[in-house]
Amino acid sequence: MIAFPVLILGARSDIGRALARAYAARGATVILAGRGDLTDDCSDLMLRTGGNASTVAFDVTDGAPDAFFQSLGTVPGTIVLVAGLLGDQAKSAADDAAAALVMETNYTGAARYLLAGARVMQGTANACIIGISSVAGDRGRGSNYIYGSAKAGLTAFLSGLRNAHAKTGLHVMTVKPGFVRTQMTAGMKLAPPLTASPEQVADAILRAHEKHRDVLYVLGRWRLVMTIIAAIPESIFKKLSL
Repeated sequence: MIAFPVLILGARSDIGRALARAYAARGATVILAGRGDLTDDCSDLMLRTGGNASTVAFDVTDGAPDAFFQSLGTVPGTIVLVAGLLGDQAKSAADDAAAALVMETNYTGAARYLLAGARVMQGTANACIIGISSVAGDRGRGSNYIYGSAKAGLTAFLSGLRNAHAKTGLHVMTVKPGFVRTQMTAGMKLAPPLTASPEQVADAILRAHEKHRDVLYVLGRWRLVMTIIAAIPESIFKKLSL
């Protein structure tokens, strides 16, 4: 059972928008949280689904998660953390500020908001926290180790949060989408068999939410791919261009 309202942190992203539509179509009251003006997104969502939606300003890097949840005026039944930043590996490796932004967006800021969310959701029936991590966090690779390390931190955090709340009734799910056709990946060469659409991601998350899954690889073949990559000995792995 899905608990309402559904709070989507990072609602202006392609996946965030797809999730909002998918949850609203199931009858959920949706709170769209993101940077900038979300009025058009909210109006479009209500027009498409006939559901109830509202908006709230949100920035995962603002450092005030407790104040954010206090300002909502309601306790979310479900939180979906979508906010993320791929960044540019070369720029992040050369510039501390760029690296810090990637790390804070994908891990420290995200984790702090989910910690604050868990605090306010105590005792909420069927409460669920869903964090969108990445297969990039399954093993550090030279091509994206700053982004990947931040997502690895988020994956470990979600696992620990899930374990800590195993007996409290708060469920925590980790999502690893793999490649997704979004604005963030525009211009990148993506392998079609390993690439999902935002709508596929949203549908998979809803199904997994209803089934009380702990970890979701949106495309199951990614689990095999990352198992193989994780098994490569370090002496060989460091010689590969991955």
